[in-house]
Amino acid sequence: ETGGGVIQGSASEATLVATLAARGRSTGGRVNDDGDTTRLVGYSSAHAHSSIEKGFRIAGIGRDRLRHVPVDEDFAMRPTALATMIEADRAAGLVPSIVVTAHGTTSSMAFDPTSAIADVCGDDIWLHVDAAMSGIAALEPAHRWVNDGLDRADSYTTNPHKWMGINFDCNLFWVADRAALINALSILPPYLASETAQHGAAIDYRDWTIPLGRRFRALKLWFSLRADGVEPVRSMIRDHVEWTRRLAELVEADDRFEIVAPHPLNLLCIAHRGETPGEANRSTDALIDAANATGAMLLTRTELDGRSVLRVSIGARSTTWAHVESAWQTLQRLAGDGARTT
Repeated sequence: ETGGGVIQGSASEATLVATLAARGRSTGGRVNDDGDTTRLVGYSSAHAHSSIEKGFRIAGIGRDRLRHVPVDEDFAMRPTALATMIEADRAAGLVPSIVVTAHGTTSSMAFDPTSAIADVCGDDIWLHVDAAMSGIAALEPAHRWVNDGLDRADSYTTNPHKWMGINFDCNLFWVADRAALINALSILPPYLASETAQHGAAIDYRDWTIPLGRRFRALKLWFSLRADGVEPVRSMIRDHVEWTRRLAELVEADDRFEIVAPHPLNLLCIAHRGETPGEANRSTDALIDAANATGAMLLTRTELDGRSVLRVSIGARSTTWAHVESAWQTLQRLAGDGARTT
């Protein structure tokens, strides 16, 4: 077996160590004086999480070497556009090192077509899958489709602390080739050497993460599964997906609002309509501010194709349909009370 998994603190850390592993593999394992990292380049969806750019900064590759690949009408990465960008970079003498696909982007929960992207990557480019929240949906058999393409990935990450009810911090990180990860992170002074690790009898997980010391994050995950099993989580996932569908029906019935992205799981992206794009954006922004000012809910804003969007994410263990319905009624009332601006 060449792969393995470890619990990281967050998806940001997982993406960083994946970037470091990819960097090491692209430079032949030489990341110091004899490894040229100045020509490395990576790729992600234009809607991917900001932690990818931060990882590039920390890894010393630089934000200017992270390419944002155009997306389709569902805000998912276009494999053909990725292939074109990779070809152009190689022609310019650069070395494509890593592609990060999202199984549920932060802004709209778009799913990049990982299998098709893997065809573009081949064996030379590291493929990392970020499924920070949406990956948890695979615990419910009806939503195993969220893992489509994972068999082609070099690394993968998802967060039990996002949609499984586990306290922060708890991120699950898996890698297909642990040697590449260990080569990138391992430094072995005499005081850390152990005979058991040298003979393969034990795994030194300090070589799988940024810090040498690690918190006992596995305990809270183990206790939750030991005490309740996985069925309560599956039931919660089913409820949240169903409530999102029901909320979408209510939104569609109100001509003051518009759903602006697909909603396959538990995130609904809504915009307030206006006579002009500018008016619609101002109306949506005002509605978000007014709703959050009530103290009854917390909504976040994003942008999709230049449009202001209100995000309704249903993911907390204690949330009920009554909470969702009340939030929608509040949005309707605020929209009617003049949230629309000119």
